[in-house]
Amino acid sequence: MSTDRTPAGSRRGRSRDRRSRRFVVAMAAVVAALALVGGASGALTTVQGPRATATNVDPRAGIESAGSRMIVTTTQSLVEVDPSQVHIEPAADFTVDTSGRQIGIRFTLPLRDATDYTVRIDGVQGLGGGPAATIEESFSTPAIETFILERGGDEDTIFRTGLDGESAVPVFTDPHIEDFRATSTHLAVVTADDEGISTLVVTDRAGADARELPLPGRGFVTNLQSADRGDLIGYTFTDAAIGAGGGLESALFTASLADARAQDDPDQLQFAGGDPRVDDWRFVPGTDAVLLLGFDSALTLVSASGGEPVSLGNAITIDGIARGSSEAIVQRAGGLVAIDLATAEERPLSVADAAAGETQSVTALPGNADETVRVLSRVDGFTVLSTAAAVVDADGATREVFTVSPDDLLLHTCVSPSSRYAAFLVAPDAVSNPYDAYLLPLPERVQTHVIDLDTGEEVSVLRGFDISWCQSAPRP
Repeated sequence: MSTDRTPAGSRRGRSRDRRSRRFVVAMAAVVAALALVGGASGALTTVQGPRATATNVDPRAGIESAGSRMIVTTTQSLVEVDPSQVHIEPAADFTVDTSGRQIGIRFTLPLRDATDYTVRIDGVQGLGGGPAATIEESFSTPAIETFILERGGDEDTIFRTGLDGESAVPVFTDPHIEDFRATSTHLAVVTADDEGISTLVVTDRAGADARELPLPGRGFVTNLQSADRGDLIGYTFTDAAIGAGGGLESALFTASLADARAQDDPDQLQFAGGDPRVDDWRFVPGTDAVLLLGFDSALTLVSASGGEPVSLGNAITIDGIARGSSEAIVQRAGGLVAIDLATAEERPLSVADAAAGETQSVTALPGNADETVRVLSRVDGFTVLSTAAAVVDADGATREVFTVSPDDLLLHTCVSPSSRYAAFLVAPDAVSNPYDAYLLPLPERVQTHVIDLDTGEEVSVLRGFDISWCQSAPRP
């Protein structure tokens, strides 16, 4: 057995020691240099103030629903940003929160389509001190896309289309489509067989992956509606065999369109007291509550989670609840009122210019009930002289945006999520335009007129109805 030992004082030993010392010195120099660079970088970041390193925003979601977010990630942990520091051009309602290195801006209402947005945040301050900085980010929203239903011929068809109606793409067909609603990820379609019995079909937004959603039984689905956000729908249901022995009649159900809940049974909204049959109803935006009008004219706020119902007196109609708002516009016997569903307080709605005509219906613009689109008719006895739609503000100032020919009939009004456009459903030549034989009957020929509410200009005229801005169907 032999061992290779080099004497410490030998030439080879001294050479090895020199190499070891050079290596140690070199490593120390590298570590020192890295520390110096890191310290300099940190110092530079502090001196420059916070800078944006990433921005995350979904412009498509921004134009389709309230609550979309823009998240800006910066180089430093931040002092909380105050809303007064945030400036958005063009103006948009928002809230802001700060967490670590991120600033979150939540757009409380949908954004305008085909628009360039700039978000500037002034006085952004790092927790470690240093100068404040201004962060400015921009993004562009796409042109709005919508769905529309056209009945007639051998099949009824739901089309996906832009506002100009060009290059419309069929996404779902069936021999008999009663109604449909679009959510951010799905289409919910009510079809019917030869006996009129309903089926509720769910697809993705391309019309693919069709499946049937469980119903409470064999019967008829009416008054299909979609929630302001998420994949929640609701409808009224009546048993096909209802009679003296009882059964479900105009009972209100809600259901999720989420793929993970495809086999879940629908949830019936039940409450004690009054007539359980529902004449009309609306989802309350941002909550699990539903406002419903019973056959006995009782107006009730009901929680889907089972809380105590809130009686709101009697009403004739529910005209609607604005997106992003808790105010419902309701027709009482004494006139139109706006009810704050968070407090149950109510106030009379502003009165439109009397010269414009009598109010026939009201559609709230997103955000609040102070500004509305109203259908106004001038009448002489039983004769309608003219019908028009107008934007009416909180003071009653009335600005006409759409006029209906005396030969035509205005059936329904819907406002786009951002309130930039309104869609008016019109039956041309009403006298010679008979109604079809559907459970939701409509004239055989209908047109949807899209109007820019800012200018009053007509953007397009689309064949069909149920433009997907509408959260409820036309009332027969």
